[in-house]
Amino acid sequence: MNAFHSPISSKQKVSRRRWAVLLSVTVRPVRSCFVLFDPFRPGMEQSIEQTTEVLLCLSPGEAAELKEGINFLRNKKTGKDFILYKSKNRVRACKNMCKHQGGLFIKDIEDLDGRSVRCTKHNWRLDVSTMKYVNPPGSFCQDELVVEMDEENGLLLLELNPPNPWDSEPRSPEHLAFGEVQITYLTHACMDLKLGDKRMVFDPWLTGPAFARGWWLLHEPPSDWLERLCQADLIYISHMHSDHLSYPTLKELAGRRPDIPIYVGNTERPVFWNLNQSGVQLTNINIVPFGIWQQVDKNLRFMILMDGVHPEMDTCIIVEYKGHKILNTVDCTRPNGGRLPEKVALMMSDFAGGASGFPMTFSGGKFTEEWKAQFIKAERKKLLNYKARLVKDLQPRIYCPFAGYFVESHPSDKYIKETNIKNDPNELNNLIKKNSDVVTWTPRPGATLDLSRMLKDPTDSKGIIEPPEGTKIYKDSWDFEPYLNILNAAVGDDIFLHSSWIKEYFTWAGFKDYNLVVRIRSRVDVIRHVVKNGLLWDDLYIGFQTRLQRSPDIYHHLFWNHFQIKLPLTPPNWRSFLMHCG
Repeated sequence: MNAFHSPISSKQKVSRRRWAVLLSVTVRPVRSCFVLFDPFRPGMEQSIEQTTEVLLCLSPGEAAELKEGINFLRNKKTGKDFILYKSKNRVRACKNMCKHQGGLFIKDIEDLDGRSVRCTKHNWRLDVSTMKYVNPPGSFCQDELVVEMDEENGLLLLELNPPNPWDSEPRSPEHLAFGEVQITYLTHACMDLKLGDKRMVFDPWLTGPAFARGWWLLHEPPSDWLERLCQADLIYISHMHSDHLSYPTLKELAGRRPDIPIYVGNTERPVFWNLNQSGVQLTNINIVPFGIWQQVDKNLRFMILMDGVHPEMDTCIIVEYKGHKILNTVDCTRPNGGRLPEKVALMMSDFAGGASGFPMTFSGGKFTEEWKAQFIKAERKKLLNYKARLVKDLQPRIYCPFAGYFVESHPSDKYIKETNIKNDPNELNNLIKKNSDVVTWTPRPGATLDLSRMLKDPTDSKGIIEPPEGTKIYKDSWDFEPYLNILNAAVGDDIFLHSSWIKEYFTWAGFKDYNLVVRIRSRVDVIRHVVKNGLLWDDLYIGFQTRLQRSPDIYHHLFWNHFQIKLPLTPPNWRSFLMHCG
């Protein structure tokens, strides 16, 4: 049996895909209305409007004062900032907001041509004349605004807003009985949701490491975690990173219930691209299109959305039960390109930072211990402010920081553990409460939030049930040996008796036409395990298993993106390689 399914027929799938494309690309600077008939819900006609918003209006005199090159503009009423680039042939404009994490652009003093701006957060550089990012090179394009001249030769900046997919078939919130919707935190990014008589689980990583041997669980999962997974009606896995797609966890689950329905988004890099090689026997994986409600029963539905920065791999989800929405943005850098539902009942997101080898694994040049400490401190503060601002903008009733509870617990990673200081969830929650009336929840393993009680009265003592007194919260031991043995098995493989394995591997990898010298030192067990099995380099980089030097100090997006996302879906043919080696 093929493990991969679509929850709708192939004919229906094509129809829904066409619908999604219509909503995303049919844009004009006018107010439009789509009246759609959904063949999957007969009799349910829906009217979805596309709107055009005027973000900035310049008078003829102000427009005449625009200089050639870069112009920084602000709407004094809204406080929103914009960048306008004027040349002899055209005028281009965009929001003054970096695509990465929403940082503000300023003039790039190193740009002698006067075409680039620099982000104040991470020094990303945007060429406004082309709307392409030049640092990281070969990476992203900036979303542009429409520039129009009004009848009296003034200037308008317009944003074309496509319909929000979650607004299709809108449902008003219904009464919830106490205990009808309960959210139980298990560990890291794993939540167990009771939704009426259905149970849904997010991102189960409950045993073993993530990213080879670099990440281990900070929290002790509840002792009944496997029973909880087996009782679930469906599981959502947001993306392929191993702290969300945990094959050790799924192996335990598949031994008891291989046919459990698992839902993933239709990403360019399939979430379960490595399923066959993993040896995990799962038979009911459902790949669903983005931006389409998936009906579970008459009260429960969900919608998967893509990330705006990494749409090829990252997703987030909206779960709706009786009209009450739960938004889980997981690890998305800019979930759904920054367009998200407001005033949801519950919002969850990552918060911790530290999920990268930069700068802990770098050395040489500016990468002194003092520089790293200052950089990490500044980055964590920026992330806290970014998350707090996002929560303030979206105004959920309740917010929960999660998906950041990991630790570099192996003794060989002591330096990383001491250097890679992460955000405190309570610090974020306190920041949120200073700026809004949003109720916050810092979860502990086994704690349960009763959504009905919390929405009715956030001070209800039964709104959040903490784990019993004496429950073990933090792990103090990890079973390293079985997982390290798997890695060590690759060290003595016959492949590595032949020096030509290097050429064979990088030919297979397919990265070419790019002039770059990379000096990377990696732990021998991990690099050989990755090479032998054709795995992505996340195990090396995010897992802190490399030590890097780079000169000049430039992040090469094309290189890292290729080895972390775009490697072939099947491993190198080492059997053929060894035969040719004699």
